[in-house]
Amino acid sequence: MHVTVRRAAPGEYQAVGELTLAAYRALPGRHANHAYEVDLLDAARRAQAAEVLVAVDGDGRVVGAVTYVSGRGNQYAEWADEDAAGFRMLAVAPSAQGRGVGQALVRACIERAQTSGRGRIVIHSPPWMTAAHHLYAQLGFRRAADRDFAPVPEVPLLGFELDLAGD
Repeated sequence: MHVTVRRAAPGEYQAVGELTLAAYRALPGRHANHAYEVDLLDAARRAQAAEVLVAVDGDGRVVGAVTYVSGRGNQYAEWADEDAAGFRMLAVAPSAQGRGVGQALVRACIERAQTSGRGRIVIHSPPWMTAAHHLYAQLGFRRAADRDFAPVPEVPLLGFELDLAGD
């Protein structure tokens, strides 16, 4: 599937939030967390602090989204590295999964980090997001167990990072 990745427009924030919430609710093994679901739904709030990107198909439909976090000072950063960037809340519409949408969104985040001179991308993902872990490995991310943490006891997060210094 060919998609265009760009910054989300304010008129798309509701659709982005709904898509993100639906994608997370469809995950096998996920644990419901009302507070996090409120965050997933509120793309407008995320866009005030970070860069919300969308993947749009040929018909102009939003089929995926991600929140790119440019540095550690951002409220969405889950790392302390001065030279790192990251992304959060990667989501692909169920009807578009397995068609390259997630890869296009992650590549856009990698390009932004490289363009801004970041040395690495640091991300976190729960154990049940196995399709995402496979995608990250394909794109060169490595497991970084020293970055694992649990924001709440029932949601362990696995650390991953991609070294950009050699690129």
